[in-house]
Amino acid sequence: EENVVFVGRKPPMAYVQAMMNTFGRGDTVVLKARGRSISTAVDAAEIIRRIMDVKVKDVHIDTVVLGDDKRNVSMIDITVTKGG
Repeated sequence: EENVVFVGRKPPMAYVQAMMNTFGRGDTVVLKARGRSISTAVDAAEIIRRIMDVKVKDVHIDTVVLGDDKRNVSMIDITVTKGG
């Protein structure tokens, strides 16, 4: 999807910049992260919330099963919208 930012191993400010670029194309951005990247996604959402006029609209948490060994991995989707 166009308004989705996948969070990985980069520092939070990299995802803040990606969200700002995505906000140029629309009013909603979804941050998606799994496993150890969840804390980075939360940090990025908090940073952008403090520097822009955006609100966290929704947070969705879940567990997905990955790999042949059927590992449980936590995931989070944070929906951020422009305006108040």
